[in-house]
Amino acid sequence: MTITVGQDSAGARKTLTVAEKSIAYYSIPAAQAAGLGQFDKLPAALKVVLENMLRFEDGKTVTTDDIRAFAEWATNGGKNPREIAYRPARVLMQDFTGVPAVVDLAAMRDGIKALGGDAQKINPLNPVDLVIDHSVMIDEFGNPRAFQMNVDREYERNIERYTFLKWGQKAFNNFRVVPPGTGICHQVNLEYLAQTVWTDTDQNGADVAYPDTLVGTDSHTTMVNGLAVLGWGVGGIEAEAAMLGQPVSMLIPEVVGFKLTGAMVEGTTATDLVLKVVQMLRAHGVVGKFVEFYGEGLDNLPLADRATIANMAPEYGATCGFFPIDGETLRYLRQTGRDEDRVALVEAYARENGFWRGADYDPVYTSTLELDMGSVVPAISGPKRPQDHVALTQAAEKFLDVVSEYRGVAAGGDAADMADEGPAPTAPTDPRKTAAVAGEDYALRDGSVVIASITSCTNTSNPYVMIGAGLVARKARALGLTRKPWVKTSLAPGSQVVSAYLEAAELQDDLDAIGFNLVGYGCTTCIGNSGPLQEEISKAINDNDLIATSVLSGNRNFEGRISPDVRANYLASPPLVVAYALAGDMNIDITKDPIAQTPEGKDVYLKDIWPTQKEVADLVEATVTREAFQSKYADVFKGDEKWQGVETTDSETYDWPASSTYIQNPPYFRDMGAEAGTIADVKGARILALLGDMVTTDHISPAGSFKASTPAGRYLEERQVPVREFNSYGSRRGNHEVMMRGTFANIRIRNAMLDGVEGGYTKGPDGNQTAIFDAAMAYQEDGTPLVVIGGKEYGAGSSRDWAAKGTNLLGVKAVIAESFERIHRSNLVGMGVIPFEFTGGDTRASLGLNGDEIINISGLEGDLKPLSEVPCTITYADGTEKTITLKCRIDTGIEKEYVEHGGVLHYVLRNLAKAA
Repeated sequence: MTITVGQDSAGARKTLTVAEKSIAYYSIPAAQAAGLGQFDKLPAALKVVLENMLRFEDGKTVTTDDIRAFAEWATNGGKNPREIAYRPARVLMQDFTGVPAVVDLAAMRDGIKALGGDAQKINPLNPVDLVIDHSVMIDEFGNPRAFQMNVDREYERNIERYTFLKWGQKAFNNFRVVPPGTGICHQVNLEYLAQTVWTDTDQNGADVAYPDTLVGTDSHTTMVNGLAVLGWGVGGIEAEAAMLGQPVSMLIPEVVGFKLTGAMVEGTTATDLVLKVVQMLRAHGVVGKFVEFYGEGLDNLPLADRATIANMAPEYGATCGFFPIDGETLRYLRQTGRDEDRVALVEAYARENGFWRGADYDPVYTSTLELDMGSVVPAISGPKRPQDHVALTQAAEKFLDVVSEYRGVAAGGDAADMADEGPAPTAPTDPRKTAAVAGEDYALRDGSVVIASITSCTNTSNPYVMIGAGLVARKARALGLTRKPWVKTSLAPGSQVVSAYLEAAELQDDLDAIGFNLVGYGCTTCIGNSGPLQEEISKAINDNDLIATSVLSGNRNFEGRISPDVRANYLASPPLVVAYALAGDMNIDITKDPIAQTPEGKDVYLKDIWPTQKEVADLVEATVTREAFQSKYADVFKGDEKWQGVETTDSETYDWPASSTYIQNPPYFRDMGAEAGTIADVKGARILALLGDMVTTDHISPAGSFKASTPAGRYLEERQVPVREFNSYGSRRGNHEVMMRGTFANIRIRNAMLDGVEGGYTKGPDGNQTAIFDAAMAYQEDGTPLVVIGGKEYGAGSSRDWAAKGTNLLGVKAVIAESFERIHRSNLVGMGVIPFEFTGGDTRASLGLNGDEIINISGLEGDLKPLSEVPCTITYADGTEKTITLKCRIDTGIEKEYVEHGGVLHYVLRNLAKAA
């Protein structure tokens, strides 16, 4: 790999000698000495971006004024929203988002040939690693065969996708695939791929050291920030542009400093800490901002705990949650098997270039907040948002509130009684329902825990909580306890190293004994691959409208994400997941009530099975070894016999199989001309969906299973695909026909154009209720443009590019919302869909919108400036009109060019064709 560095008119290029070897680097102190400004008070996270400016400064894309802007940031109270061109060192992908990205690259090869260009121009210029981790489904669980049976089904379902990815690995330069069954991309990145300080040769053949940076096609790319590697999630379309050499256009961000003091107390875990951090930062407001953690509390925070906090940056809304380099960074690099020369370079570089967190580390921040870790209490978050923090002591009480709200029952009586001004009822109404399960000797009720899953990179990367879970299982097993029979239990570690240390500690046998057998190495429950519940349990839940619950050690619990049978989902530490599997009921106060009974009838309490911090630390010290990491990652790209047996062809372009229901050539570049167009006003648009606050990318483009009655299901059945082979939306992201039909199809989405209806429905051109896909196709046939209306934080959640791609393919020209989450706004622009924000206090509610209106947005044609305010005329059903002002969220000049071209990939493709 060769990097093309800039002209260095800033005079920042210097030489560093480490272990008797000289290596070039770009010095921030040297740039300061050259008079470009004072940089020593910048946060380390921002210094990473500044170094990027120094290295790529060429007088055109990056100028010395861009560099000076960082000094102005520090003197301006941590603010200077200047547009800059940032170039990450590498790209990380997973298969759900990576398959459509490789599909796009393959389509771009066809597209550039159609424009008379060279297909070899479509090649990643930066290293790309794709980890297959999102495809394993929990069909089998709770027995020794579970892992192998789930792997076998994974290959049966996904062989078309895996064949395609293997073709891509051969066809494209700088593109590697980590095979199925290895681990979760973020954990593999943290434990193996990331280097903290990266090295390459430049165009003159000299070795250069620089901070390891990346973007990833998964929002939890931020996990590696715990290792002082700056990375964040982007949509696949933005990642593809970065692969092809296009810089990431961004504004110099604000940086919020989060000071940690004290130390965690007995009985608490890193999960409890991160759930508190999520709650605090959501309340503070950090969307579009960097967060950097600092303070003496970091001296008491292992890197695994830092990675847990960094992982959940999307949940607190930040671009990243960064931890500077310090002694703990070096310790972790050594423990995980990195070369000693690399560790020495990281320390020398960090100290020399101002990245080291020492006792005197005290940078300028835009704003700050503080947390004493000693004040953190055991907690869970739910039932549907990661920021819904619930102290464990209040979990049962709060769940009753959830049931009351869902059932429409107020505390002390039902809703009708409370509305009456007469006397209150003499006894409160218990809103909880109970239902028998056919063929079983137990019943379910509202709050029954039907899924308990140790899953997700967030926590399975952390040996302290994983060993803790194993010790809970050991103590429970010794007392003769096991999971409740209605609980589907699973263990899906984020890497094979986890299995190595659980086996070394002899804890896997204990986990197996209470139902937490290995089901696979992948994301599983966290991304909706929880698999089916027992048929009788599913029927009891759905026939009786029970509020079933799940408890998982993941990072996401949005509505409709985890399982179609489960309404209330709670995030918890792995030890608590085990405890709730034993209890089987969210109505139990596990902090004081018995969670189970021994075979002899003796009550068992949580304190009886909870390990001490010393017990956990001693086992971590004894079993989590450098040798385990080196052994498990020795052949990380080789894969097992199944992967080695996947056959593919050697060809420059892909031979798209017409019969495939997984991989299809997308329509983006068909009949594309050589020149860009212009941005047009939105005229005569109809509203496709009228949505509320916190509409997530899971609502817009769900990842989980779907039924035969849906548009996607009908499409597959028409192609003779049986229901059992439908797989999931996420696995079919290489086929735009399925994904268009799945857009706005979440089973829990609520379109306010319809009264009390859940699911992907709207009003069609005839005014009748119909599927959103069918309505969109009818409007397209009439040539009618569409808009979507939303509330606050539109597009929260995953970096899912299909949430933007599907919106585009349905014919939506604009999305109007009160505010946008960062990644989704960028993805919309990248697909040529214009995001707009209400201004002046206007909202969908204050404007009285019901979906029957006609929308006209003008002021877009001609010299549209970034962040312009433009008029929007709303024509109501009775003929009255109202003109409001919208803020156009095309934020930068380059984003305007993307929209003019129809999207960022069209922009890149045309430029590459011209350069061919």
